[in-house]
Amino acid sequence: MSALRVYGPMLGGAMHAGYRARSQSGRRVSGTPRSIAVHTASELVDWLKENGAKVDAVEVKTLDIPSAGRPLDVVVASRPLAAGEVAVSIPEHLCVTLDRIFESEFVAELLTTDKLSELACLALYLMYEKKLKKKSFWYPYIKELDKQQARGPQAVESPLLWGDQELDSLLQGSPVLPAVRQRQAGIRKEYEALDTVWFMAGSLFNKYPFDLPTETFSFELFQQAFAAVQASIVHLQGVPIAKRFALVPLGPPLMAYSSTSKNMITYDEDNRAVRLVVSGPVEAGRPVAAWCGPQPNNRLLLNYGIVDEHNPFDKLQFTFTLPTSDPLFTAKRAVLTEAGLATQQNFDVSASRPLPPQLLPYMMLALATTPEQVTSVSFGENAAPGHDRELEAAALAALMSYVQRRTAAYAHPLWRDLEIINDPSSSPRQKVAARLTKIEKSILVAAAEALAVRGAPTDAAELEAAQARLRDAGVRMGSLFDGQGHCG
Repeated sequence: MSALRVYGPMLGGAMHAGYRARSQSGRRVSGTPRSIAVHTASELVDWLKENGAKVDAVEVKTLDIPSAGRPLDVVVASRPLAAGEVAVSIPEHLCVTLDRIFESEFVAELLTTDKLSELACLALYLMYEKKLKKKSFWYPYIKELDKQQARGPQAVESPLLWGDQELDSLLQGSPVLPAVRQRQAGIRKEYEALDTVWFMAGSLFNKYPFDLPTETFSFELFQQAFAAVQASIVHLQGVPIAKRFALVPLGPPLMAYSSTSKNMITYDEDNRAVRLVVSGPVEAGRPVAAWCGPQPNNRLLLNYGIVDEHNPFDKLQFTFTLPTSDPLFTAKRAVLTEAGLATQQNFDVSASRPLPPQLLPYMMLALATTPEQVTSVSFGENAAPGHDRELEAAALAALMSYVQRRTAAYAHPLWRDLEIINDPSSSPRQKVAARLTKIEKSILVAAAEALAVRGAPTDAAELEAAQARLRDAGVRMGSLFDGQGHCG
């Protein structure tokens, strides 16, 4: 389908107050988007209404985004909405799900538990549907996905669609970079298995007078379509597996995702519809947002091309693995098991919780070299009798060394991120990447400060010695480049 023409916007964070409405004359009107706007999505709305959708409480307006340099269609309230009101109700027959595509939950489950994911199946289906043009039932929806050009409210596509050089320069040191590489490799693997769908669900593709998937679509087009579907997907809860990933018209990309919104997109089994109920009042003309779930910003950027600076779920993960070659490995594993931990352990670190309580004792245990030191480590609130202060100091130094090494892996310091964000000449991709790395570095700064309060050294020679002790102990830390434990 021209692969949704690289489109299917990466919509994710809360709408910015900087939106402007565009009048029919093209003149920009500053402030709240309340002026007359070009309703380029009217065909989609008409199609929805003709097929039983209840969408009178909202409308689609074309709003200018200062950072985008181009307009985007956005779902806004058509009138004041009250808390508890159903803003959108889309019948399930107007939602693209696997059970609707294959008309069999068995086939859908078979495909998604074999070589292809739900997203790959949905992308392939829409690619073929687009080739039917106006003959496709989904034509109005696909047309609107195309128009969005895979860009969310920060005018950026998922990093899956960025060039290699841009990825390396903008995301160096961030856990998102290896996550993007891994996702791209996964998409490549799924592309190579696309023909499996053709042969397993031949009846589905009988209506398409086209060749096999890999002969009809290049990998580049498939990756673009995959990113478009990924950015537009709604994760439904409490439904069969074949319904859990749904493409919902007037959902994302037209409807903003937000990490702080309490508006929920849910499946209404009684009415067999997907609907959005607003949790609080919404003024007429204001964008209507939906909760994106508890996703940290690294996932929001990867999936939707956005970074929400007010995201309460942001975190980095510190990952440590104890070596099985350690003569005390069995004793250490027993202590960890009793504490509910593992010999390979992830620790979630955030600005509000920069030093998880179990992180320091874990590192002390990792560096312990005698049975007495092992038994001295306590994961409780109070230090155990015989607490080894020297071992604690070594663990604090090791953790500080790790934090500083993580920080040094970025291309530039935190103050430079702030400059990029505030520079009008910065591109949307530069700004969204700087927002992400600023947040990640801020978490690392908070972790370093928390360690310093506990007495961790900052002297370069001491930190280098601590790093050497970690190496000698065989403790493996999550690599900065393999993505292990870094993407929440």
